[in-house]
Amino acid sequence: MNLFFENVRLALFSLKANKMRALLTMLGIIIGISSVIAIMTVGNSLSSYMTGELSSLGTNNVYVSIAIRENEEETTEEGYSFVEENNQAHITADDLMTREMIENYADTYADNITAIGIQKNVGSGQIFEGTKSIGVDVKGVTLGYMLTDNKDLKAGRFFTGRETEGAKRVCIVSNKVVDKMFGGDDEAALGSIVQTQIETSFYDFTIVGIYNFEAGAGALASYMSMGNTTDMYIPFSTACEMNHSDYVAYFTVLAKPDVDPDAFADLTKQFFVPYYRNNRNVYIDSYSMASYVEMMSSMMGTLTTAISVIAGIALLVGGIGVMNIMLVSITERTREIGTRKALGAPNSSIRLQFIVEAVVICMIGGIIGILIGVGGGSLAAGLLLKSPANPSIASIFGSLLFSMAIGVFFGYYPANKAAKMDPIEALRYE
Repeated sequence: MNLFFENVRLALFSLKANKMRALLTMLGIIIGISSVIAIMTVGNSLSSYMTGELSSLGTNNVYVSIAIRENEEETTEEGYSFVEENNQAHITADDLMTREMIENYADTYADNITAIGIQKNVGSGQIFEGTKSIGVDVKGVTLGYMLTDNKDLKAGRFFTGRETEGAKRVCIVSNKVVDKMFGGDDEAALGSIVQTQIETSFYDFTIVGIYNFEAGAGALASYMSMGNTTDMYIPFSTACEMNHSDYVAYFTVLAKPDVDPDAFADLTKQFFVPYYRNNRNVYIDSYSMASYVEMMSSMMGTLTTAISVIAGIALLVGGIGVMNIMLVSITERTREIGTRKALGAPNSSIRLQFIVEAVVICMIGGIIGILIGVGGGSLAAGLLLKSPANPSIASIFGSLLFSMAIGVFFGYYPANKAAKMDPIEALRYE
């Protein structure tokens, strides 16, 4: 153990004597380690951010939608197989779900369902109040939508059963609309009748509720929310009346807390099979938010790892630099090596001395790289996501151990070359 620490002391003395050369030697290790750590920090932060954002929508949500069938393989009576191409370019009204289908589904699985949210896009338009105006995307929603979409009402109320059944012209707007049109006065906004232009038609709606608009965190979310356009919700029946259609393309189910959302998604898919068994163009697909979150986390992890491996190539370049400088160092210290061998130092002692020196170079470079990588990754995560950084402790320790392994691997050849020197030839070296 004393010999090991003595070798460490000699290595540090050698680095101190050649500071610039040592720094340039470490540069490849520093760049490699800092790149890997920074990428892992940003990747983990992005993965945590996306998982949190998706989970906030409800991990017990099950999404049900129309999907176009893929090409199917058919076999003729003669035994020949061929792929029949599906040339369906779009989904027609006949392919969509009906309210009766969804009501039967809700009755069948009533014990598993907390709420069903149906949304129907009416169109984009503008709300006018005097000389003021603001853009809105008008969407018809059912009573269960506020639960499935986790909307937070700031003031007012949701639609009543009478308003929904009677297709009344009532609406729920965001607090951004209230800020722009009513100076932030919720009381003044509630009960007000606003004129809304949707495409080329004009409608009057009474505001009954105000929800909190949340754009999310991060630079991308901030960029997407730079405009004033937000969603405006009206009763689903009102949207059907305006669109002259009550067909449904997709809906969301909020499963009860004790229900497995993945298993329930499969049950949902099976329920609609009889309705679409003879439809050669489309079928009903469903998936849970929990499975989507898991898939996104896996994809982000794979992408981060792949990029880190590419960045890790710099470590190999740094390792080659370490080997090169160790060969130079051995050449410069040939007489020293010869003297030690003449005094009885075994080959293993010479070999250990130079391996330890290579490991010390890589370890110091690794520590500097870790500090730069964590700092740079945290800064990038803060600027891009506006959320706390999430550096990987495992990647930090792994990178440090890997840098030391690089030192052993690339330092062994020069160290072994030094250990095998002929002491007489070494002493005669000038």
